[in-house]
Amino acid sequence: MYTPGASPTRRSVEQASAAPLVFLHQLPVWLPPLLTVALLIAGLAVRGPIGAVALCLLAGLLAWLAFASWPGLGSRGRLGRVLAVACVLAIAGLQASR
Repeated sequence: MYTPGASPTRRSVEQASAAPLVFLHQLPVWLPPLLTVALLIAGLAVRGPIGAVALCLLAGLLAWLAFASWPGLGSRGRLGRVLAVACVLAIAGLQASR
């Protein structure tokens, strides 16, 4: 489950992420995507700081999952994940300024 030859920082993040990942794995298959879509819809639908917070939570979730899957990704997969997090954060900035 852990990345062989990982840096101490990566090893500590992987150890801290183990329990939440197991918890997510035990949830019904449909629930995590539903919660992700709910954060996205709430972030886009609600103007102001509340919408921005929902989008920042979504960006944090995406960044955490990207970090967890990073060693197994190719350059296109890594670029896609970085762009996804950057786009969600950019939209969060726009929502915060409304």
